[in-house]
Amino acid sequence: MNPRTAAILAERTPRLDVLTGLRWWAAFMVFLYHMRVFAPLPGKINLLFNQGYFGVTFFFVLSGFVLTWSMRPQVPTSTFYWRRFARIWPAHMVALLVAIPVFYTFAPIPEGSFLKPFDLGILLLSVVVLQAWWANPVILFSGNPAAWTLSVEALFYAIHPWVSRILLPLTKRGALLFSLAAIAWAFAYRLGMTLWPESWLAAVPVPVTRVPEFLLGMGLAWAVRSGWRPRLHPFVGVAAIGAALVVIMGSEFFNGIRPLGVLAGFGNEIFTVATGLAILVFSLNTLRGRRSIFETKLQVRLGTWSFAFYLVHATAIYLALRVFGPQAPSWSNIGWNLALLAVDILLAWLLYRLIEHPVEGRMRRWKDARDKTRAERGAGRGAAAA
Repeated sequence: MNPRTAAILAERTPRLDVLTGLRWWAAFMVFLYHMRVFAPLPGKINLLFNQGYFGVTFFFVLSGFVLTWSMRPQVPTSTFYWRRFARIWPAHMVALLVAIPVFYTFAPIPEGSFLKPFDLGILLLSVVVLQAWWANPVILFSGNPAAWTLSVEALFYAIHPWVSRILLPLTKRGALLFSLAAIAWAFAYRLGMTLWPESWLAAVPVPVTRVPEFLLGMGLAWAVRSGWRPRLHPFVGVAAIGAALVVIMGSEFFNGIRPLGVLAGFGNEIFTVATGLAILVFSLNTLRGRRSIFETKLQVRLGTWSFAFYLVHATAIYLALRVFGPQAPSWSNIGWNLALLAVDILLAWLLYRLIEHPVEGRMRRWKDARDKTRAERGAGRGAAAA
């Protein structure tokens, strides 16, 4: 490791609570997206709710940014992997066990039902978060259907230490070129899929197709840690997200009308760029010592629970669908949206307080103690040899 990289990594990076607050809104977007299957609202507002799945794109870019922002030179690769495992797997397993009775049955399945036949082999793929490596929806959305993103995150975690070896020696200019290369990769893949939909590109597993989003977050984080400080107002971040949604919704509305309709196929890539810009400007705002509207105590707390919220939200929605049946589009469904939002927040708080936070803490302390013991033994053998 060169001295410049070592010096940057040794510098203490401040907490970015604003990103935790923003993470809540990304999870809320996904909630609104899934509520359409149970209690949709009428009219054009669904055009906005249809874009809720882009909250996942925000998570992927944010993951690369946060992991690179918080990385420290003294953390061994094995410890990094263990901490990532401790972060997601205990809460995932509890959410999976709760989801199975909601989404699976041994009884005959009516046509058009969201229910799936119980299949232990497929469910085991969810246990080891490998389900997203298959495009078949029965496997991709197996177990807890929202957890397909954990397969993608698992790939991100696997490659982060190795990609970091390429990224960290770069200057801020190199990090920005790295980020631009990630964006180019994303657009090039989507263009290839648009031009040759039957080619080998269609067989690329989902986790691999989402890697550019993660790399963009990594590149931006390292550029900022390397001293990049563009003077951008936080409004630019909000405007970028808003403009991306307007472009995407407009292109879908005019689908089939060139050139606007062509943009519909690049919706995720457009939102990826907007997400990277939003994360960047709000992080810079914090570094300048300013607060934003997204880091109130309530939003940060909800953001802290957002992973648990994400894991349980679809289960609660589909349980309501199974019990009450689909509701006709109506403004009265706002009541259902508020009720299920409250239920999901309560379940998220319980999952966080009882499983996610305490179990992760115990697992991290166990590994830290082993690392300390191993280091002491190594130091003792070195002293004896001297």
